[in-house]
Amino acid sequence: MRALQYRRSIPRYLVARLLARRFPGLVVNLAATFRMAETPEPKLPGPEWVRVRPLLSGICGSDTAVLTAESTPYLSPLISFPFVPGHEIVGEVVDGGPAAAEFAAGQRVVVEPALGCKVRGLKEPCGPCLSGMHAACERVLEGDISAGIQTGFCRDTGGGWGPLLAAHKSQLYRVPDSLSNEAAVLTEPLSCAVHGVLRASLRAQSRVLVIGCGTIGLLTIAALRAFAPTCTIVAMARYPHQRQLAQDLGATHVVAAGRTGYQQLAGLTGGKLLKLPWGKPHVLGGVEASFVCSGSTGAWEDALRWTRARGPVVMIAMPAEPRVDLTPLWYKELNIYGSYAYGQEQHPTGSPATATTFQLALDMMAAQGWGERLAPLVRHRFPIRQYRRAFLTATQVGRHGSVKTVFDLTARA
Repeated sequence: MRALQYRRSIPRYLVARLLARRFPGLVVNLAATFRMAETPEPKLPGPEWVRVRPLLSGICGSDTAVLTAESTPYLSPLISFPFVPGHEIVGEVVDGGPAAAEFAAGQRVVVEPALGCKVRGLKEPCGPCLSGMHAACERVLEGDISAGIQTGFCRDTGGGWGPLLAAHKSQLYRVPDSLSNEAAVLTEPLSCAVHGVLRASLRAQSRVLVIGCGTIGLLTIAALRAFAPTCTIVAMARYPHQRQLAQDLGATHVVAAGRTGYQQLAGLTGGKLLKLPWGKPHVLGGVEASFVCSGSTGAWEDALRWTRARGPVVMIAMPAEPRVDLTPLWYKELNIYGSYAYGQEQHPTGSPATATTFQLALDMMAAQGWGERLAPLVRHRFPIRQYRRAFLTATQVGRHGSVKTVFDLTARA
């Protein structure tokens, strides 16, 4: 089958890293180590596995970080190459093994990509999987499939950027009829946002700062409105279309990125700006919590300056390699929380029951009506053969007014 494939090449990666800052458009046009290739159809590793045909598959910030060589090599030992990317997936069931009969051919599903112990067929789960944090599985090099932290980063499963993938039945969630494909394809990033919001354990009436209003930042605003409705949300956005969308999704205030934004934040929060010999100012006061929804060094600087003493700073976006002054972290005794992907959470209603953040995201879109509000974030869709145009659209946000760019696997052109 023809699919978009990523092949590891350290020389190409280093060249892309060298050129990316000065010639980002050139790097994306060359598409680094992505290429259309003939790949084998994924086999079902066991009777509990299902074959899925992707309908829409999103381009994530982690994907573009690989494309533009801004990602670190930290996760590379946990990935098997070559692989078909794509972990934001809505698709339909094709067929499955005898132990996955509850999923019938033609059913629409979303795929929770984490490849934990259960998916790998391991009888003795690791500590994180046992506690419901299967995205942080410690046995991702073992089991019935090759190494890989997620679908879309494992050579055996396939991914959303190809015509067919394999998924364990525990990874699949049925899509409610009321949700469009455009809403459903946002389940994975929305689940990440929900996970980050719940990590912060916000108090009622908290003032929070969301830094970065790309897809994950906008979905974090929506998740805050759904799961912490009394908080005051201040969003920091770079582009005009992002500022408008942040307001539409429930941000109380929206400020610009950069020096102007600092002045606006000072006025909104009562924070005092103290000039330093160089760099951004020292901030006295600020917000009770910050959500870092951009991997840039600037986003980290803003979060550490604007979060008040002992407040949580939640890192939702995949980071690049920031060079950040950590003095505010030490001085204000801030609490930094990583928020990678999803897992099992205490139900936010106060019920003793637990739920996966994937299920919470689907319920939020279906039961609370967020599906219709979020679907327009999917602004651009491309057939897989136009992957260079898709990458340019996803990376040149200001030029194209893009938010979520997706591959349409049903398109022929």
